[in-house]
Amino acid sequence: MKAATYVAAGQLELMEQPKPSVVKPTDAVVRIVKTTICGTDLHILGGDVPACKPGTILGHEGIGIVEEVGDAVNNFKVGDKVIVSCVTACNTCYYCKRQLPSHCEDGGWILGHLINGTQAEYVHIPHADGSLYHAPKTVEDDALVMLSDIFPTSYEIGVQPSHVKPGDTVCIVGAGPVGLAALLTVQFYSPSKIIMIDLSESRLEAARKFGATHTICSSDLEEIKAKVAEITDGRGVDISMECVGYPATFDICQKIISIGGHISNLGVHGKPVSFDLQDLWIQNITLSTGLVNANTTEMLLNVLKSGKIDATQLVTHHFKLSEIDKAYEVFKNAGENNALKVIIENDISPA
Repeated sequence: MKAATYVAAGQLELMEQPKPSVVKPTDAVVRIVKTTICGTDLHILGGDVPACKPGTILGHEGIGIVEEVGDAVNNFKVGDKVIVSCVTACNTCYYCKRQLPSHCEDGGWILGHLINGTQAEYVHIPHADGSLYHAPKTVEDDALVMLSDIFPTSYEIGVQPSHVKPGDTVCIVGAGPVGLAALLTVQFYSPSKIIMIDLSESRLEAARKFGATHTICSSDLEEIKAKVAEITDGRGVDISMECVGYPATFDICQKIISIGGHISNLGVHGKPVSFDLQDLWIQNITLSTGLVNANTTEMLLNVLKSGKIDATQLVTHHFKLSEIDKAYEVFKNAGENNALKVIIENDISPA
C-alpha cells in the first residue's frame, strides 16, 4: 500500500509499505477514508520527537471502514464506519483504569509515533474496542475527523483543567486548529471575553467568526501585555492557553496571567521554556499540561450530533492521499495559504 512515511528530519515520502493485517485477537485493520495532518506531525518532521523513528508512517487521526477484526474484538465488525482515536487504549492496564489511557501500558499515543499511523491506505489498530468509535451517519465526514484529536485535546488539556467559569476572561495563544477548537469548546462555559493571539490575520479573522471577542496580531511581548491590560482593566486574564509549543508563546501566557489565574499548556514543546516561578509562586496561579486521553470523545460526538458546534468550519483545504506532499506543504505554510485543518481523502483504495 501507499503511505506517507517519515524518512528523515524534514523529509516525508509517499512510498510503498506492507499492508497491515491482524496480529493479535484484539486488533483491527481499518481502510482509511479520510485523514488529516496535525501540528505534531510537523514537530516530528522537524526532529522534535526523537522517539518517532525514520520509516514510520505518520498520522494519528482519521475515519475509515473496518476491513478486518481479530477474534476478541467485540464492539466492531467488518464494514463498520469508525473514528480512529489518536489514543490507543487497552482499557485494562493500571493507567487505563486510572482514566489515563494516554499512558496505557500497551498503547497511548503510539499511532504515527511509535507504530505506523493513519496517513496511508490502511492502518493497523491495536486494542480496537478501546481505540475506535462508531461513526454516525448524521455527522459529516470532515467533522468526524476532528474528533480523532483536536477537539478532545482542546477540551481535555485546555478547557477542562482550567475550570472556566461564566464571566471569565480567556486568552488563547495560537489560532491554529487546536487553538480554534479550544475557542469553540471554551464557549460551553460562557466566558465574557475570549482573546486570541496569533501572527496570522487570516486565522484571527476565523477566530472572530468562531466567537473571539478580541484579537491581537503581534509577537511583541510588551505590546501584547499592554493590550491585554487594556482589555482586562490591568488585572490580566483568568485563563491563558498555550497552543503553539514554543518558548516565546509560553512566555506570553505566563506574563499575562492574573492573580489566581490558570495557565493551560496544550502545545507540543521540543525545547525548554523559562518558567517564572520566582514571580508566579506568590500569585496563586495554577498550571496544567498533559497528553490527551480522548475519554471525552463520545461526549464531544454528541455535541456535534446536536449541531451546537460545526466542526467542518475548521477545514479549509482538501487533498487526495496521492498528493499528500502538497497537503504538507500547504499546512506547513498555513499562514500564507490561509489554511486551518486539511482533509486528505484516500483516492488510492476507495470503496
